[in-house]
Amino acid sequence: MSFFLSGVHLPHRKRTEKCEPAEMPPPKTVILPMTMHIGTPARPTVKKGERVCVGTLVGEAQGEVSANIHASVSGTVAKIEDITLASGAKCPAVFIDSDGLMEKEPSLSAPEVKTSEEFLAAVKKSGIVGLGGAGFPTHVKLASGARTLIINAAECEPYITSDTYTLTHRGADIESAVSLFQKFLGVEKVIIGIEKNKPDAIAKMREIATKNEDVELKILPEVYPQGAEKVLVYHATGKVVPAGKLPQDVGALVLNCTTAASVAEYMRTGMPLVKKCVTVDGDAVKSPQNVLLPIGTPLSDVFDFCGGFSHGVHKVLYGGPMMGVAVPSLSLPVLKNTNALLAFGKESAVRPRSTQCIRCGLCMAHCPVRLAPFNIAKAYKNGNAEMLFRLRADICMDCGCCTYVCPAKRPLAETNKMAKILLREYMKTRKEGAK
Repeated sequence: MSFFLSGVHLPHRKRTEKCEPAEMPPPKTVILPMTMHIGTPARPTVKKGERVCVGTLVGEAQGEVSANIHASVSGTVAKIEDITLASGAKCPAVFIDSDGLMEKEPSLSAPEVKTSEEFLAAVKKSGIVGLGGAGFPTHVKLASGARTLIINAAECEPYITSDTYTLTHRGADIESAVSLFQKFLGVEKVIIGIEKNKPDAIAKMREIATKNEDVELKILPEVYPQGAEKVLVYHATGKVVPAGKLPQDVGALVLNCTTAASVAEYMRTGMPLVKKCVTVDGDAVKSPQNVLLPIGTPLSDVFDFCGGFSHGVHKVLYGGPMMGVAVPSLSLPVLKNTNALLAFGKESAVRPRSTQCIRCGLCMAHCPVRLAPFNIAKAYKNGNAEMLFRLRADICMDCGCCTYVCPAKRPLAETNKMAKILLREYMKTRKEGAK
């Protein structure tokens, strides 16, 4: 590898990186959507009026690419009804009224595994998904057969520090996870990829690398989107993941550091994924901090726990300011893959007025995969799906670098998303026409 892929240098604003998570008491009600992962929604397994405990199965995975969902509080199932997610999609959700006792499901125990098949079955039972934001069912990813494991410890977006907490305080779980993956998955090489702006976390991860000769600590530049899978694979191994392919196609498995730690915790305790450490920040938050809370907690309760808002809120995001998703209502819950909640006032959230493209080429220069966003925008405006195909709009990773650097303030990243939808429809039609 002779160079690093393009990206942008962002202000870090890691105001909570030294913040020990404050444990939030159980909310009055938790809301557990049956879609908190990529793939088929889970099927509710409980009924209104049924009593549940922390860790009780309330949603069963359907098919291979799906994930179990468990009660995050003890109490009574209040109702099961459809809700509208931030994406606009609707799905059933289990509402549980908490009794405040947080009693654990009595049937839970640490799984006993002796084979790789039993290990993968245990991970599937845990309901763990990618906790860096993607939400892909972890048991499916672990079954890829890759021999090189890359632990993603980059956490490259501004504000977010929930993974940093994992790195500095849950090193034993990460170390245990590495041993489990080596034992049951045949992993031969482990690379921990971490940006150089996390000295405390680097020191903790170096302890793991010192103990295990198959573990390499890779210190990476502070360039966004360092944590994107294909970018991290290249910077960690020098291998290029081809367009339309996945890291497993070049023998690599990328796993978020908190996801890895959660696997180890489940194997040690038998408690499925029911809680999250979430960074709560943004200029409208009175008391920015990391919060340890039950999955399904309404966003309004989380912000209230952090002192409420210091001024009017114009935008709230699931995740970071670059790839986060705008939230239409504070009644929505914290999801499994929620790593941050950011709230901003109007002054910082309103997009400046865009002007005509000046053909400066900055968007292309900073695109990690060397796309030409200005040409993609033109092709999308003209409805030219064939040109979008030639421009490889489908490999856009939605990192937002193009929008960030554009001097004309054009919504290039948003246009890329719409262009990919148009291209998918075009490819589907072309494929059907070829039959």
